Amino acid sequence: MNRPIRAALGGALTAVLLTSVAVAPAQAHPAGRLPTVLALPDGFPPEGIATAGRYAYVGSRATGAIQRLDLVTGRGTTIGAPTGTPSLGLKIDPRGRLFVAGGTAGDARVLDTRTGEVLASYQFATTPTFVNDVILTRDAAYFTDSNRPVLYRLPLGRGGALPSADGFTTIALTGAYAQVGTGVNLNGITTTPDGSALIVVQSNTGTLYRVDPATGATTVVDVPGYTFTNGDGLLLRGRTLYVVQNSLNQIAVATLNHAGTRGTVTGTITDPSFDVPTTVAEALGRLYLPNGRFTTPPTPTTPYTVVAVRAG
Repeated sequence: MNRPIRAALGGALTAVLLTSVAVAPAQAHPAGRLPTVLALPDGFPPEGIATAGRYAYVGSRATGAIQRLDLVTGRGTTIGAPTGTPSLGLKIDPRGRLFVAGGTAGDARVLDTRTGEVLASYQFATTPTFVNDVILTRDAAYFTDSNRPVLYRLPLGRGGALPSADGFTTIALTGAYAQVGTGVNLNGITTTPDGSALIVVQSNTGTLYRVDPATGATTVVDVPGYTFTNGDGLLLRGRTLYVVQNSLNQIAVATLNHAGTRGTVTGTITDPSFDVPTTVAEALGRLYLPNGRFTTPPTPTTPYTVVAVRAG
């Protein structure tokens, strides 16, 4: 039996940030209500999002900058310095550390959300690679690579200690999973409801897989009558799995069994403000999704937003 790998819980953060960036105000809303559309800086094509308390952290796939949004006021600030490489999937641990998937750079970074300081970095792979998303468990961080049939594992030591630069392992996927073509394959990642395994989505086939993190063995998650076409970010809450289907401008909502071997889609969530949403995080009783706007050519003046919807 595998050791449970329950996802780590984010904690509320109080942060002193370094750099302030002018951002358009959040969409007007009645007094006492949270904004439903929050502005990011122009020219900031977003990808990943992670939340802690009333704050969201959003990464730019163009510059690697990290934007911190106050979900109550809509005001934003930038932490750290742009890397010139992507910041894709994001997760925050209870110690206020932000784990960042580095996309085409083939790497991962861990930042201090209070200062923006890079605490550690890891070079997983070189071209072709696309380190896309990350999930935190009690004793490790796991990253997907959309160009390779593998996961990368960063073990977390006592007290959450980060490993050395070469202290990661590469887990080759076996079993039901098969890489298809050269497009985006592995994408979002989360844990099973019982914490015994991982769940990943393959974007170009719309298939969910259950992964044994100890061996890399994969099996298809049986979801009768539904294909998660353009599946992107995943969010698990209890036994409810939210699957962002980016180009379809919707979130599929599925109920899983405890082991994550089978599920049933119970509905979808859409919103008129969706414009190719990428990933999803939860805060203040809502779901927050960055609009990737993949069908809009990015320019320095292209506007980008984060949209809030009810969990349904």
